[in-house]
Amino acid sequence: MIINRKTIVAAVVLAAVMFLQSCAALNDMASALANLQRLRFKIGGVRDFRLLGLDISGKAKLSDFGAGDLLRVAQSYAGRKLPVSFVLDVLAVNPNDGTGGTAKTTSTLTALECRLLIDGEPTVNGNIDAPMEIPGTGQTSVIPIRLSLDLLEFFADRRYEDLVSLALAIGGRDGSPARLSLDAQPTVSTPLGPITYPGRVTIVSTDFR
Repeated sequence: MIINRKTIVAAVVLAAVMFLQSCAALNDMASALANLQRLRFKIGGVRDFRLLGLDISGKAKLSDFGAGDLLRVAQSYAGRKLPVSFVLDVLAVNPNDGTGGTAKTTSTLTALECRLLIDGEPTVNGNIDAPMEIPGTGQTSVIPIRLSLDLLEFFADRRYEDLVSLALAIGGRDGSPARLSLDAQPTVSTPLGPITYPGRVTIVSTDFR
C-alpha cells in the first residue's frame, strides 16, 4: 500500500496536536491539584449542640439542669442511649489570591468526607450538605457540618457524669472544640472535573492544616 506524503504530514500534525493537548491537560490537572493542596482547614467552633434535644449552651455543670431535664438524661443513660447533635463549623482559607506567582482561583468544595474524633476516638462520618465556594481572597470561609451520634455507642465504658461533662465541655456554656478533630478528605470542582485531595488531612482547632 502506498501512502502519499500529504497523508503522512496530516498524521504527524494530528499526533502533535494530540500530544500538545494531552500535555496541556496534564498541566491543567497538576495546576488544579496544586491549588487544591494549598487550601487550609481548621475547626472554628461548635454550635446548636443538643443533648437529647435539650439546648445545653447555657449550662456548665450537672447542677445547671432542671430536675425534669436531669431525670430525663439519667433515664436515657440507664436505657443505654445518650444522643447528641450539633453543627461543627470548619474554617477554610484559599490562598490562591493571585499573589506569589499563583493564579487567583475560586475553589468550589463539593465534598468534605470526614470522620469525627472525640478525644482521639473515631466516631461518626459526616459531610457538607451542599457545595461551598471558597474564594481566592485569603479570607476565611465557614463550612458547616451537621453531626449526630450516640455518645454511649462509642464511650460505653464512661460513667454517666463523665459523659454529661463531655457533652458540656463541647457544647456547654464554656464549651470548645478542643476535644474534637476531623479526619477528612476534601473534593473540589475544577474545569477538568472533581478532584479529590490525594491524601487525608487531620483538621483540628489549634491551627490551619
